[in-house]
Amino acid sequence: MKRTFLLLGICCCFVSCDFFKKKDDRQPIARVNDAYLYKEDVADLVPEGASKQDSLVIVNAYINRWARQLLLMDGALLNLSEKKQEDFSKLIEQYKNDLYTKAYLEALVKKNIDTVVNIDEAKVFYDANKESFKLNDDLLQLRYISLPLNPIDLDTITNRFRRFEAKDKRYLDSISLQFRSYSLNDSLWVKFSQVVEKVPVVTQESKGQLLKKSNFLQLKDSLNLYLMQVNDIRLQNDYAPLEYVNKSIKQIVINKRKLELIKQLENDISKDAIKNNKFQIYN
Repeated sequence: MKRTFLLLGICCCFVSCDFFKKKDDRQPIARVNDAYLYKEDVADLVPEGASKQDSLVIVNAYINRWARQLLLMDGALLNLSEKKQEDFSKLIEQYKNDLYTKAYLEALVKKNIDTVVNIDEAKVFYDANKESFKLNDDLLQLRYISLPLNPIDLDTITNRFRRFEAKDKRYLDSISLQFRSYSLNDSLWVKFSQVVEKVPVVTQESKGQLLKKSNFLQLKDSLNLYLMQVNDIRLQNDYAPLEYVNKSIKQIVINKRKLELIKQLENDISKDAIKNNKFQIYN
């Protein structure tokens, strides 16, 4: 009688285990040893609208890459020494830690960093590091207009272009459809190489003619007439104007603040952990 109950109990146990075992309804499409790749794993690989042939090529390429990677991994685990595998495991763990801590610190920095760099702070940095801001190219502040040859009202356009008071700028803006190309913002510093690229009549040979302060030029080629007014220049090996390098200075100052803030955050985190008895160093 006891034996009968024992057999019934064992049977019930197997039936219960089988009952609670979750059935896997996923459809496998490939296998490498005990690892399976399922249809749902490749469901998002194929772009919408792809042909059946293209879909097969994409899925088969993925399956082959998946299989090769697993087979190589299995081979590595069989053939690499335990010491080598331990070293790799440590590197993987360190890489994981670095990713997490970097993301966490970046989030903290983004939340707390002051990204405002006023002009006084920029000038202090500029003056302290002036030798780093020597120019590798000539710079100009200029405005120019490119017109068809023999344009209407050339004298009026030339006079207004040279005088360039507020009313003249409005006038030139209003007739700008007549221009082949133009730039009237003469407060910007531009490289001489950019001027050569933008204004075909300017060449390396005419460089000396252009690089003069407060210089007006009227040049032409076979297609166009060019009016050019140079307001200011900085020659190669001169110090770059502050307004030209201000954006770079701002980025440098912010990056310096980031490094200082990260150091401060790391120290604060350690101090808080010690204070809250989460971090101890035993003698």
